[in-house]
Amino acid sequence: MNHLILLFSLFLGPAFADKESQKTNQNFSSNNASHKRLKRDWIWNQMHIKEEIDTPLPHHVGKITSSVRNNNAKYIIEGEYANTIFKVEETSGDVYAFERLDREKKAEYELTALIIDRRNNQSLEPPSKFIIKVYDINDNVPVFVQKVFNGSVPEMSPVGTSVTKVTAVDADDPTVTGHATVTYQVIKGDEYFTVDDSGVISTTRADLDRENQSTYEIIVKAKDAPGSSGDSSTATVIITLTDINDNFPVFKHPSFHFKVPENISVGGEVGRVKVEDVDEPQHRNTKYSFVRGDYRDTFEIVANPFTNEGIIRPKKPLDFEKVAEYRFDIEATDPTVDLRYFKSGGSRSISTVTIEVTDVDEPPVFTKLPYEFKVRENDPEIRTLGSVWAHDPDAAKRKIRFIRRRASPNGDYIRVSDTGIIQLPKPLDREFSSSYNITVAAQEILEDGRLSDRESHAQVHVIVTDENDNAPELVYTEEPRVCENAAPGKVIIRISATDKDEISPRGFFKYSLATEDSNFSLVENYDNTANITVKYGQFNRELAKIHYLPVIISDNGDPELSSTNTLVISVCKCNEKGNFTFCEERAKQVGVSIQALVAIFICIFTIIIITLLILLRKRHKKDLSGLGRNVAEIHEQLVTYDEEGGGEMDTTSYDVSVLNSVRKNGIKPEAVPSPYAQVQKPPGNITSGAGEMEMMIEVKKDEADNDRDLLPYDTLHIYGYEGAESIAESLSSLESGSSDSDIDYDFLNDWGPRFKMLAELYGSEPNEDFVY
Repeated sequence: MNHLILLFSLFLGPAFADKESQKTNQNFSSNNASHKRLKRDWIWNQMHIKEEIDTPLPHHVGKITSSVRNNNAKYIIEGEYANTIFKVEETSGDVYAFERLDREKKAEYELTALIIDRRNNQSLEPPSKFIIKVYDINDNVPVFVQKVFNGSVPEMSPVGTSVTKVTAVDADDPTVTGHATVTYQVIKGDEYFTVDDSGVISTTRADLDRENQSTYEIIVKAKDAPGSSGDSSTATVIITLTDINDNFPVFKHPSFHFKVPENISVGGEVGRVKVEDVDEPQHRNTKYSFVRGDYRDTFEIVANPFTNEGIIRPKKPLDFEKVAEYRFDIEATDPTVDLRYFKSGGSRSISTVTIEVTDVDEPPVFTKLPYEFKVRENDPEIRTLGSVWAHDPDAAKRKIRFIRRRASPNGDYIRVSDTGIIQLPKPLDREFSSSYNITVAAQEILEDGRLSDRESHAQVHVIVTDENDNAPELVYTEEPRVCENAAPGKVIIRISATDKDEISPRGFFKYSLATEDSNFSLVENYDNTANITVKYGQFNRELAKIHYLPVIISDNGDPELSSTNTLVISVCKCNEKGNFTFCEERAKQVGVSIQALVAIFICIFTIIIITLLILLRKRHKKDLSGLGRNVAEIHEQLVTYDEEGGGEMDTTSYDVSVLNSVRKNGIKPEAVPSPYAQVQKPPGNITSGAGEMEMMIEVKKDEADNDRDLLPYDTLHIYGYEGAESIAESLSSLESGSSDSDIDYDFLNDWGPRFKMLAELYGSEPNEDFVY
């Protein structure tokens, strides 16, 4: 077969036709001297070779041939695998494979055949491609696409339920019968699962229970060539049973005991009962119910969605003095259990719960909540509204004291006595507040007289009923204006009213004018409003530019109250269309309340009192200044004057006005001795010298230390000592004010203008007194 050369009919026919034509042409035109090139074709069969041939190399593949008849022809092949895997015999055209071929690596090889002249390597025919196909042999084992497969199936599934699918691949040629056909078989775990030829694994039992075994590990074998005992491969399949809700919860304990204080709040946690459910958390939906006991109206059991525990909570307050212990049975069930897989024969899950209530010191308990009282407003006779009451729920039964804690509105409008009596210190005003609320606290009085720290509260509502004690008031949205040429019946403004009291159920406000002697009229609208209209028309702005119209409004109350309100109407100039063109601006009326007037009066009175006090103080100081101006003040001025000056014209060295005022004032001064007059001259028998100067300095120092009129800081005093007493006596003017000398100083006027100032100072009459 390998050495048989088959010619393609496609090439064979044309080849013979070409030969016959060549012979005909040669015989028909044998005398033709010219040689024409004849058409030639490649002639060979499509080549095949089996893979993995176990005979010695090389292996003959096939033969290529051409119709060229040339003894120098040479066959060669070209291509990727030419002259390596495949080689051709140059003269015969036989092709050989020098390696064993594997179809699973490469199934076809494409090469190019050439025929050349070995003398000049010229191509005798155009090159042509040919294909070498590798035949398959069943030399590969099926291989699983993965070593481990995973699958899942709900527990308690019926027989034949699909779990997962495994896949194995055979590398042999699938077009060859039996070479790539894969069959599967469960070789471990076949008592629970099976596999078909397509690799689908399914259950063989209907009692697979996740609570007994949750995972299964089976081994599947894959092989080809059914019926043969060829090689095979295996894979592991891990199958997980998913949970279904097929189990009821079971209490962990047959009984539960809890202790709880009696003051536990409603809805608080008393305790938790625990159950065990072997299903997974998403399938735990425990419901708790009371089986025996009369306390289902006192407690409730709520399941915790996260822990599946039953939380016991009180639905109403507990009282140790009434019930000290509660005992009842509860049952745990799951309404979502799939009854198709329910295991019958199981017992009900019931547990006994005991709740022991412990006694605590409870705050007082009010007998009524809340308290509500009604009172008429502004009723001076009502002083007591009622009372609140609370008692001690404990066995001690202590006395209770009541205290007001909060009030709304804030203020001393409602009081509470120690015994709980609600009192009104003054009448209430509904217009200030229609209701008053207070919080009353109740505290127990302990045996030692102190108040307990625990207290309870009650709300007290006081509703103030309305009395008709407020007259209605006028309301209008815009300033009323009217054209001076307005026609009769023209509506000027619509007015309405408000009342601080409650609206009377009998209907509307009544409006009327206080006087009919005006150019205005009032028309009722019977909807709590009225219209002010023009009565006669044609207003005269020269006579009055503003009209004041009194309007009476009554409220139909009991008793009926009314008020007179003044409506200020401006008369304006208007154009032909009736639009206002000019109106005088009215002076805005600013109202001041009585409280503001009282405050202003108090401020003015205070300012007047302060002003009078300041004036009196200044006058008192002035009197003291006039009486207290003593020689010390003059002394201070004369002490600092230690220059001779410029004569009688020198008036700037010291304040001469002080001396002039003393001279010209005729008031006789009090006998205040001059400090300088009190200085005694040294005795005449003491000789002058350093001793006299030292004595005088000591005397002056002692006088300065004891003189309270001197300044409170150090002062420099300069003294000029003239020596001992002379017969001319002292010429100093300091002692002239207190001297009894009868010397007449008028002669100073004769000494010329230089002594004029001195003459004015000492030229006074003997009976004139100096006033200091």
